[in-house]
Amino acid sequence: MARKKASIRKKRTKPRVKKTARRKAPKRAARKKKAAPAKRKGLGRLRTPEATLEKIGEVTHYFPKVRAAAVMIMKDSLKIGDEIYLKGHTTNFKEKVMSIQLDRVPVQEGRKGQEIGLLVKSRVRIGDSVYRI
Repeated sequence: MARKKASIRKKRTKPRVKKTARRKAPKRAARKKKAAPAKRKGLGRLRTPEATLEKIGEVTHYFPKVRAAAVMIMKDSLKIGDEIYLKGHTTNFKEKVMSIQLDRVPVQEGRKGQEIGLLVKSRVRIGDSVYRI
């Protein structure tokens, strides 16, 4: 009788992975179009303030806890009751000046060359421009 040779099998190190066809992603329902956002009132067409308004200063610091901005007045003066427009990279609003301080003392008017403190209704950033309306 002839001896059968014992076959030596190599063990696989990686398990076999079944190849399956890729599934197609399910079709999504058509998205509803959002209604156009309401236009902001008050600013009108203040797209280019440099052309129509007078720049009187620039924000040098912002104090978030008291919502106050330090503004360096470069031209003319600013009084309580004046309307100002603040414009920057992320800032775009107008408001009426309600409070002005100079060295923590309330004053009625800030003049050219002074750095005054203004209460503002929204966050402003260093470098934002201040215009008088």
